[in-house]
Amino acid sequence: MNDPLSEVIALLQPQAVFSKRISGAGRWGVRYAEFGQPSFCVVLEGRCRLAVDGQPAVTLEAGDFVLLPATPGFTMSGFEPVTPERIDPKVTPAPTDEVRHGTRGGRPDVRLLGGYFVFDSPDAALLVSLLPALLHVRGVERLSVLVRLVGEESKEQRAGRDLVLTRLVEILLIEALRSTSGDDAPPGLLRGLSDARLAPAIRQMHGQLARSWTVAQLAKTAALSRSSFFERFIRTVGVSPMEYLLAWRMAVARDLLRRHDMGIAEVAERVGYSSASTFSTAFRRHVGQPPSRYARAG
Repeated sequence: MNDPLSEVIALLQPQAVFSKRISGAGRWGVRYAEFGQPSFCVVLEGRCRLAVDGQPAVTLEAGDFVLLPATPGFTMSGFEPVTPERIDPKVTPAPTDEVRHGTRGGRPDVRLLGGYFVFDSPDAALLVSLLPALLHVRGVERLSVLVRLVGEESKEQRAGRDLVLTRLVEILLIEALRSTSGDDAPPGLLRGLSDARLAPAIRQMHGQLARSWTVAQLAKTAALSRSSFFERFIRTVGVSPMEYLLAWRMAVARDLLRRHDMGIAEVAERVGYSSASTFSTAFRRHVGQPPSRYARAG
């Protein structure tokens, strides 16, 4: 059966862009403006404080990994009161050497490897909405190794660099997401997949996308009454079962139209519509243009 988490990552089409080493010592703090693109960091040594807009502040320690799928504004600092230096990552030139904040020279209080990448999917906003706004993972050595590999590969210009970076980032995302406790995650796909009753229904939707699903059928898969399943799905995933199914069908349809030599009728059948006209109506309502025009724009 299909793995929904892997499918989401594949459709996001992550592409590595940039990574850098950052260190801080003494009294220091930086305030990053909202970036919008996904970013990550791993703490190589020491400790620091991270305050992401809309989230409780956390203390980061050596070995910790942080992923922000849509990077809102955030402040990173030491533990002494300070007025943070303001940085806009959209206009500030990307540094080539290690960035030092606070006291220059000497051993830093914290050293991190951070970076960002882009999602090349036209459905990135939809798919990111299924993920937690902040992932903070502690003590998973595999993540630290992957981030270091991304950092090393991004500095080299070896053959196959872009492909290797893309694959590394895909693995990094999957490892980070499955290392996050679903019970602690906000409503979304991770929490849904960690729910023993809802997970089979979500996997069935992904695995049999062409099937004419009803809430009653999905509820039976989850061994719940229709009303209990509906309420539990909204509470856990954040949208209703049919909203989730429609959004996923449209994401897959857009990918098929954009990437494959496939007619409208075949795409319609693949994503669960009985006719091309019914699919075209739903696609136009959801995307804002007919599938034929979307396919030509490719």
